[in-house]
Amino acid sequence: MLREGLIYLSQSGTAKTVVTKTPLRGMARRFVPGETVEDLVRGIREANAEGLMTTGNFLGEAVHDEENASLAADVYTDVLDRIVLDRLNANVSLKFTQLGQEISDAFLADNLGRILDRAKNDGLFIRFDMESSGFTKQTLDAFEKLWSDGWRDIGVVLQAYMKRSAGDVARMNQLGARIRLCKGAYAEPPEVALQGSSDVDKNFVALMQMLLAAGNYPAIATHDDRMIDATVDFHQSQGIDKSSFEFQMLHGVRRDLQKQLVTDGYNVRVYVPFGSHWYPYLMRRLAERPANMLFLAGSVVRESPLGFLWRGRT
Repeated sequence: MLREGLIYLSQSGTAKTVVTKTPLRGMARRFVPGETVEDLVRGIREANAEGLMTTGNFLGEAVHDEENASLAADVYTDVLDRIVLDRLNANVSLKFTQLGQEISDAFLADNLGRILDRAKNDGLFIRFDMESSGFTKQTLDAFEKLWSDGWRDIGVVLQAYMKRSAGDVARMNQLGARIRLCKGAYAEPPEVALQGSSDVDKNFVALMQMLLAAGNYPAIATHDDRMIDATVDFHQSQGIDKSSFEFQMLHGVRRDLQKQLVTDGYNVRVYVPFGSHWYPYLMRRLAERPANMLFLAGSVVRESPLGFLWRGRT
């Protein structure tokens, strides 16, 4: 119920108006470094200094006007310029709907082409994020079209709660495409998605094993200790080298675990988002891991007039 409620709040304009006027706006910076490219670069530098690789993401989706979709493409080319100029250990993730997928295929191709051409100049990798189930087929079809056109420094995301994902993993493994596996963060109907957390976890492990056994440098995106332990156990038992995959986590979430995995010799990449559309992103992150609410609740108390009571406990 909590997860469903948080997803609902992520889509509520009224809730956004209320939340953006509370201390939660400032606390969101733990998860979203800021709204500008400079804020992103700062977040990436901090992560790189900790031995973490990164992927930058300009927040936004479901753009229906050409001006804002073109602006998103401009921002991504700026980010790619900065990755090269500042020699950052980073790539980028983007959403097709942010670049005009719902406007027209031709418009999307133009925007995406500018980004891919810029990335190709310096051999930079581009990841295509997965959105709600209504876009799953479109996203994978667009990805496979790019692959057939010869693009190789690209990857896509698959979600463990989607019932179709085993077939999609098999298809992507056959192509040799790089996959990020996550659990999924959208409210989906039972016709297309697993509903119970134990079922999602079981499928996540099965898909992880498919990817580690036959995939091309997969990214296992999770903060769940059980999923991480399952991944470590599988690669060790199968003699799969830890350099052949990476763990991915969100900026600001389980930083202790991120550092420990790096210390243990694993490749770890953090997803560093930026932009003004931080509110729905934050709500979905809380839905994925409601324990994050404990951190936020503690921060609210510390920043309130009664904060001295909290500080007296630490």
